Amino acid sequence: MESSKVDMFLMTNSKFFESHQLPAIREQLLNLDESKMINIQMIEFKDPTTILIVSILAGALGIDRFMIGDTGLGIGKLLTLGGCGIWSIVDLFLIMGATRQKNMERLQNVLIMS
Repeated sequence: MESSKVDMFLMTNSKFFESHQLPAIREQLLNLDESKMINIQMIEFKDPTTILIVSILAGALGIDRFMIGDTGLGIGKLLTLGGCGIWSIVDLFLIMGATRQKNMERLQNVLIMS
């Protein structure tokens, strides 16, 4: 694929991934066929900042985990009210990384299918 398109994709979507993942993503996208870029551009990534705000406001109910697709953890947080608050506090530090990891998994699934 054309490097300018890959660079544009990375500039607009870099906040959705960990910084150490960006070189690998760039390499994979450069090796991707041009016709498959539409599938990549259609992925809806979750914004880590939005998920953090949800975690602050309703983390004890597990809504943050439900939003990123961690249904099991969401149910666990809901049933324990965020582990009596402890799990909610810990998640304030972990949820942005977990969101970026889920975004990477979403991208990898589309790249594998392409």
